[in-house]
Amino acid sequence: MNHQDAWELLTEFTKTESLIHHALAVEASMRAYARKFSEDEERWCVVGLIHDFDYERFPTVPEHTQEGARILRERGWPEEIIRAVRSHANYSGVPRESLMEKSLYAADELTGLITAVALVRPSKDIRDITKIKSIKKKWKDKSFAAAVSREEIAEGAEALGVDLWTEHVPLVLEAMKGIAEELGLAGQRNS
Repeated sequence: MNHQDAWELLTEFTKTESLIHHALAVEASMRAYARKFSEDEERWCVVGLIHDFDYERFPTVPEHTQEGARILRERGWPEEIIRAVRSHANYSGVPRESLMEKSLYAADELTGLITAVALVRPSKDIRDITKIKSIKKKWKDKSFAAAVSREEIAEGAEALGVDLWTEHVPLVLEAMKGIAEELGLAGQRNS
């Protein structure tokens, strides 16, 4: 399965702009991690792009990922990709074993936090986040982006063997900055 197949699947099931932006952010993060670990970028990007493709139709536990896996199997997607998609949800019962699975889990929640930090900036431009400490400050404020699990982000970085603040957050931030326009986070620069 290639990027075009993943995009078509995502857009068939997902119509909400914020969910599409989330998929793109996770995809960019997965590309960055694939490069870091010298892995198959296309495969990792596909996993990042489709990891939540079923969420809009099946947002409840355990349907999310369970229904997605069923749909992917019916359409002939490889088990490695199905397993990775299922593993990003703790409740799926699928343990994260591969670097790809661990990277997906690590990036998923972090992209949400970084998006929220960008959106509260006056410019609403992710490229204006120049210091990791601005993300760290919002991280410490538990009421900010309260739905984002800081615990899962920290667990993900630890499972990957990367430092949260000197490696993980900068890598994901830079990946997202690289596609700021596609994420709707290019702010007022394009107004």
